[in-house]
Amino acid sequence: MDISDDDKLWALLAYVLTPIVPILILLIEEKKQRPFLRAHNAQALTWGVVTLIVGALTSFLCGIPGLLMWLVGCYWGWQAYQGQMVTIPVISDFMKKQGWA
Repeated sequence: MDISDDDKLWALLAYVLTPIVPILILLIEEKKQRPFLRAHNAQALTWGVVTLIVGALTSFLCGIPGLLMWLVGCYWGWQAYQGQMVTIPVISDFMKKQGWA
């Protein structure tokens, strides 16, 4: 798989600034066709939606669960920036079964 520095940067941004950047990637034709970026983007988008939902449902805890989930996403973004594939429990398998990652 040919992974460019640009792919790594976009994958990092997808995790850190989810769900905004993953949506932008879906709108950019040349980006959404890159295999490395496509796999990370699908996971980052799903993780971002889950983080938003958990954050909203646990808002009475001052946003701490959402913040912790965002920090985990930042770690996965750093791994993606290093050129590694990330396995997110449940989400990665679901994305692969759907053919989105």
